[in-house]
Amino acid sequence: MKAVLPAIARPLLEARLPSDLEVSWFTSPQEAKAMIADAEIAWVDMQPTEHVADAIRAAGPELKWVSTIYAGLDAFPLDLLRARGVTLTNGVGINAIAVAEYAVMGVLVAAKRYDEVLRAQDRREWPKDAPGKIELADTRALIVGLGAIGRLIADRLGAFGVAVTGVTRSGRDRTLTPDAWRARLGEFDWVILAAPSTDDTKAMIGADELAAMKRAAWLINIARGDMVDDDALLAALNDRRIAGAFLDPTNPEPLPSDHPLWSAPNCMITMHLSGRSQTKMFQRAAALFLDNLAAYRAGRALKNVADLDAGY
Repeated sequence: MKAVLPAIARPLLEARLPSDLEVSWFTSPQEAKAMIADAEIAWVDMQPTEHVADAIRAAGPELKWVSTIYAGLDAFPLDLLRARGVTLTNGVGINAIAVAEYAVMGVLVAAKRYDEVLRAQDRREWPKDAPGKIELADTRALIVGLGAIGRLIADRLGAFGVAVTGVTRSGRDRTLTPDAWRARLGEFDWVILAAPSTDDTKAMIGADELAAMKRAAWLINIARGDMVDDDALLAALNDRRIAGAFLDPTNPEPLPSDHPLWSAPNCMITMHLSGRSQTKMFQRAAALFLDNLAAYRAGRALKNVADLDAGY
């Protein structure tokens, strides 16, 4: 049994791997593509993520299980994995705490306009009044995607007195279904995107959705940049049709230096740093991989098995 694994995780894995497991440690996309040809197990996360799909397409018929640290699956050739009967396990939960904290930070920064406070400090000015006066208590948030991250966001916002409504595919636990949340957009002060990236979520926030939001509402995106129609968002920001936007991901990434979002009014961009704003990512990923490896070798169910049809 052969596994292709990232060399960056070697210090966390090597001493705990079974002695009969043949392991190839890759340090470059070229090495990953060559090593995966006869591998049964592959953890081939790389940046940019285009290299991930290239490596998987180079795999031979022995490939049975692909593991990833990523929660989103947009970098993976899901049709190919499905056709070959390959199991894909993702990293849902690994960065959930950090990303949830970032989302709550976005709400707080927007409520108090801490971005304006920092600009005043840079100018060495002493404002006569606070630029942001919103108290979170008694405001309402819509979280589109009440999964591992969304639930943590809801818990944390609830502690501030925010009334939270979630959106799930099933409508479980009195959440809204995908066909119901748009009609309710005008009720919320915070619209938070935390859904997985699928064909159904692309440009899910467009001109109609932005027009339906309160003029005092903020859009908080900690999911994927392609969930927002940038042209529609720019128009809404420039025309002050919404209060502002807090964007962790963008489309594309990195955002070009001349992109108009950088200078759009009331737009905060945090360069997709949310998941990296912690020090435990690889420790958690290594622990999950080792647990799943033991289960795989014993023929038991794996954790975090992705639904290749649903795309997450």
